[in-house]
Amino acid sequence: MSKGPGLFSDIGKKARDLLTKDYTYDQKFTVSTYSDAGVDSDITKLASVVSVICEDNSCVCLAKRSFNGSNEVAYSPVFFDIRAVTSSALKKGALSTGDVATQYKYKNVIVDVKVDTESNISTTLTFSEILPSTKTIASFKVPDYNTGKLEVQYFHDHATFTTAFGLNQSPAVDVSATIGTPSIAFGAEAGYDTTSGNFTKYSAGISLTKPDSSAAIIVGDKGDTIKASYVHHLDQLKKSAAVGEIIRRFSSNENTFTVGGSYAVDHLTVVKAKLNNHGRLAALLQHEVIPKSLLTISGEIETKALDKNPRFGLAIALKP
Repeated sequence: MSKGPGLFSDIGKKARDLLTKDYTYDQKFTVSTYSDAGVDSDITKLASVVSVICEDNSCVCLAKRSFNGSNEVAYSPVFFDIRAVTSSALKKGALSTGDVATQYKYKNVIVDVKVDTESNISTTLTFSEILPSTKTIASFKVPDYNTGKLEVQYFHDHATFTTAFGLNQSPAVDVSATIGTPSIAFGAEAGYDTTSGNFTKYSAGISLTKPDSSAAIIVGDKGDTIKASYVHHLDQLKKSAAVGEIIRRFSSNENTFTVGGSYAVDHLTVVKAKLNNHGRLAALLQHEVIPKSLLTISGEIETKALDKNPRFGLAIALKP
């Protein structure tokens, strides 16, 4: 892929992540295993797979092949890699849910499959370089087939383009485009509902990025809101940073101003905090208890309504 301006969704992402990522007010437990190993094999003459054997995060299919159009048949191995297996449990109030997700890779295709406690099976297929500088993402959920979606992303040194549409009888269509460089980018997006014939959204934005700072302005919600954000990194590793964001909503004549930041106490511990002009104060502590395994404790209070109960959250992510 190119080193161009990035997707439209990347505009303002640094500030958005700093103000929202890892803040949770529920109880979540996740266990993940990863593998970077994998073996490739040509299956252009694959006729059928008769068995699958998995060991040490890799799987091999015994595939039936024919040679030069003859009736001679042999069984040969076709390898694909299990890159990740993740199990999650979430308790939100009195409701508890869970899911198991697996990621497979074969050549330039990544397959993500997730099964949750409500018997939904979500599948995402990501194809890299079907055409030069492109990525194709297909997703669907069983038994709700109307959630199917196909997205194509195109990357160029000075532009990116995406188009996505639903895989149903009356699909919604989303398009976005960005032009520029990694330092400065202009972009726009729009959504169209083919059933009603109306635009569901349209937005435009600009971002400026330097090694130690990033700024963005986005006009969204069909022109009803304007959002400006600025992030400044305080160290070379970019683990400590300060952020400010202001959102103006014209229809309600409302302004929301949020300041926040993150600070690396040491190489294992990070603290984050944020406060907006409505008096909502939130903070979190994240500690790497063992390599790649994180413990996150979050809390939030309403400083202008102290009679309200504060919210607390706990997340444990283990990656043995």
